[in-house]
Amino acid sequence: MLDVRGLRKTYQGSGRQVEAVRDLTFTVKAGELVCLVGPSGCGKTTLLKCMGGLLGPSAGRVLLDGEPVTGPPPGMAIVFQEYGRSLFPWLKVGDNVGLPLKQKRTPTAERLRLVADALRSVGLPDAADAYPWQLSGGMQQRVAIARALAYQPRVLLMDEPFAAVDAQTRADLEDLVRALWQERGITVLFVTHDIDEAVYLGERVIVLSASPTVVQDELRIDLPDERDQLHTRAAPRFTELRTHVYEQIQAAKRAVRAEPPPPSSAASAGGGHPSG
Repeated sequence: MLDVRGLRKTYQGSGRQVEAVRDLTFTVKAGELVCLVGPSGCGKTTLLKCMGGLLGPSAGRVLLDGEPVTGPPPGMAIVFQEYGRSLFPWLKVGDNVGLPLKQKRTPTAERLRLVADALRSVGLPDAADAYPWQLSGGMQQRVAIARALAYQPRVLLMDEPFAAVDAQTRADLEDLVRALWQERGITVLFVTHDIDEAVYLGERVIVLSASPTVVQDELRIDLPDERDQLHTRAAPRFTELRTHVYEQIQAAKRAVRAEPPPPSSAASAGGGHPSG
């Protein structure tokens, strides 16, 4: 379904070039729920924006069903971390959820049906006439997820969507994502900085290195399909898996610290022979 090949992304600024993503290659199969985790600042969001067609890569490519992604592709939706900035406060919840459908010129009756179904799926069946600012943070993020669902995507990209909510709400939203994934068969790529969340949610976890980013490790999560916050997280296998991921991330950080500093401009420009 998703194929990332040799992806590289660099930024130009202040007279220098910054390499955010060096060489990323991985695949996500149709119907799979894959979590991406890595050290802070490792380029996870940059990667996701390239995959969603919001940024062009400097090299390499992203394929969706074998076709190159050169802009936001039909059949793909993205849920961002900052729900407060992705919802329009002057539009009611139902209108926020239905906005992409309106842009697709979906007939009104069908649009209303899809909006109602999406809000029901995220546990907000009666929220259509409320405004986002009247809802809690967790409910607003549910609205953002509902908007993505109403679009009927085949692929859902999620960029640290629960980082801004409290721990109890986060646990509820994690269970919601797994339930929706199982119910609808959507392909999900979930980016997070939370190791426990990655292990709890995913069928597979891809561990990224520190920036500039490469794939550090890939891990199959062999936990039962039916998971719950209490028993799954208390299972010895869960602890083993999260320990493995944590060790990989720490190894990525150590590798960056161990890299030798670049040569000084004087040494690289001079003759190379020390005096004395």
